Amino acid sequence: MRTSIVRVLLFAWLAAICPKPSFAGEPPAVTADVIVYGGTSSGIAAALQLSRMGKTVVLIEPTRRIGGLTTGGLGATDIGNKAAIGGIAREFYRNIKAYYDSPSNWKWQSRSEFFTKTPKEDAMWVFEPSAALKVYQNMLSREKVKLVYGERLNRATGVAKEKGAITSIRMENGTVYKGKMFIDATYEGDLMAAAGVSYTYGREANRQYGETLNGVQANRVNVTLKGTVSRNARYHNFVDGVDPYVVKGDQSSGLLPGINPGGPGIEGVADKKIQAYCFRMTLTDHPDNRIPFAKPANYDERNYELLFRNYEAAYNGVIEDMYDYGDKLVPWINSKMPNRKTDINNQKGFSTNFIGQNYAYPEGSYEEREKIIKAHRLHQQGLMWTLANHPRIPEKVRNIVSQWGTCKDEYDNGSNGWQEQLYIREARRMVSDYVMTQYHCEGLKVVEDPVGLAAYTMDSHMVQRYVDANGYIQNEGNVAAPVGAPFPISYRSIIPKKEECGNLLVPVCLSASHIAFGSIRMEPVFMVLGQSSAIAAALAIDDKVSLQDLSYEKLKQALVANQQRLAVEKP
Repeated sequence: MRTSIVRVLLFAWLAAICPKPSFAGEPPAVTADVIVYGGTSSGIAAALQLSRMGKTVVLIEPTRRIGGLTTGGLGATDIGNKAAIGGIAREFYRNIKAYYDSPSNWKWQSRSEFFTKTPKEDAMWVFEPSAALKVYQNMLSREKVKLVYGERLNRATGVAKEKGAITSIRMENGTVYKGKMFIDATYEGDLMAAAGVSYTYGREANRQYGETLNGVQANRVNVTLKGTVSRNARYHNFVDGVDPYVVKGDQSSGLLPGINPGGPGIEGVADKKIQAYCFRMTLTDHPDNRIPFAKPANYDERNYELLFRNYEAAYNGVIEDMYDYGDKLVPWINSKMPNRKTDINNQKGFSTNFIGQNYAYPEGSYEEREKIIKAHRLHQQGLMWTLANHPRIPEKVRNIVSQWGTCKDEYDNGSNGWQEQLYIREARRMVSDYVMTQYHCEGLKVVEDPVGLAAYTMDSHMVQRYVDANGYIQNEGNVAAPVGAPFPISYRSIIPKKEECGNLLVPVCLSASHIAFGSIRMEPVFMVLGQSSAIAAALAIDDKVSLQDLSYEKLKQALVANQQRLAVEKP
């Protein structure tokens, strides 16, 4: 009996002091103070801050390119109020300015050609994707950040937890990362979801949080809680009288592609539909750098019939409804970037947004998401060829669009100037103990524990296409309503409920209603929240407490010391 006890104790002692063997063919675990999953702008800001606070950090980017949308085409920064941006985010935009202060970085045009007036700001807010990538790479090169490319989380069984905290995460290739704190900086919230944290997606009903701009928004007028009336919702829709049927006027012929046969739903009621995605194309009109738009091999003209009919209806007497964002009749927002390039965004009723084709994306498998991304790319490739070449497109439009093309010197991925990063405007949203809502956006509620500011319009792109009571096509879901002033974002909205996870921060898929997220979801804000998440993680490690038990006063002092802006001084 005594011998058996001694053997048990001996085996227990050996197990404690000896490293656990890896499974066959499996690399040893990688350990760091903090594991950041997602090399988006938010993830990069988090990793930089952690390194500067002396913490070991691993930054895992599932693709082969860091920076997310900031290096993926969104060069016309959506910002609202520049005074709301501080810390590493502002440092990034100052570095962009320094990049373009160098004459060597002006290849396709001169600095004086781009700037009609000498800029007086300390930062620059428009840039090429390649410039943003170089700036991020330079910033990371000065820090001790272990950067890992091309590894995806095992979403089914890859998160190990003990006593309400994550202990490790496993990638699809078997690599295990152990940390004291974890940050989910992905656009999809994959680590958050796999860790068993509560979340939602789609649109809440207005009644859930007492909002007015959530749920189905089929009316073309947005009314805020303060009673402000915005008619911006009429934008990005079809002109009157566009027929939705394969054979005009013949309901029995069926609907054209992309139209919801069931109608929009009841105004203000919840659904699981997602605002539209697109690629923020980087185009150029410089002949030596331009790749002309090519006709996709599997091009199907039916997919663009609604576009043709929208133009035909406009030319039948209501052309004034085809409002202008610079190029009359061209369905794009063409924002000027340095070196004769542009950031292209959606505009009008049929454009780059692939409306209604992304509903499965938030919860989809990696393979399902890849199919959705590919379908979006084919939609835009076909759209651009159509606008530049098809005889049913007005000649004025063809003449403008055919001058443009993708860039030879952007996105060196063998795809003729097309980026890999889809504009994931919204996917999952965490549901924590504190939810940011329309009340916060309008200043009717003010949080007591700010970790950053948001300032952009409450914004949602179109969600679906349907046939109205008159038998014509309509888009539904667009919201564009003012916030009035920068508003603070709660610390509690970037951490889960304590009982769900005590060492995870979620600076991108944070706890917010659909319409509040529509204001918060801007790249500078994601950088701000990423940095704030890193500061909280470092302090919680030092104090040996859960994120929920961290002293906010201590966090606030550290945020301010690191140039985060928690309020905007009134002039």
